[in-house]
Amino acid sequence: MLGYIKGKILNITPEYALIETAGGLGFEVICSYSAFSSLANKTEGELYTYLQVGENGASLYGFSSQEEKNMFLKLITVSGVGPKMGIAVLSGLNPADLATAIATSDVKRLSSVKGLGKKTAERIILELREKVTAPALNTAEKGSPIPVISDGDEDAVVALMTLGYSRAESERAIARARSQGASSVEDIIMVALRGM
Repeated sequence: MLGYIKGKILNITPEYALIETAGGLGFEVICSYSAFSSLANKTEGELYTYLQVGENGASLYGFSSQEEKNMFLKLITVSGVGPKMGIAVLSGLNPADLATAIATSDVKRLSSVKGLGKKTAERIILELREKVTAPALNTAEKGSPIPVISDGDEDAVVALMTLGYSRAESERAIARARSQGASSVEDIIMVALRGM
């Protein structure tokens, strides 16, 4: 099993990275958003990987940390969640936020991930609730508090996530925009983007 890769980054997009290893082989790795961010603007990099072999060929998936890979491995045990959906979920929520959403049965937060419907979100919660523990229910990545986002701000969160920001980054930027006096969705997005 190919579990880790390190080498020269020949090409990178938000969807995949082409990494040349010391032996001269170039591996195309489908990346989570976090993995893409960890490699962007670098000439060399490393990823934890998962190799999927199926009837249509083999695909290599890449993650920025072992924690993210472990969460991916749990996600793909859920019926109806394949590797592509697993990558999509981890591109929308970092492992800590995902664990918190599962532990608190936050279907709305999970189903905000592009391509993830309510029924699949409910299935993820049902099947992983006992297997996933939130690091702390009131903290997110880097130990900073999760801002309280109202239903009215959800449109702004989705808009920022569409631009490639993670849910946690989007929520923090929106909370900052609100504290600076922004009120309409358009104003919140503009102020949030200026602060990112």
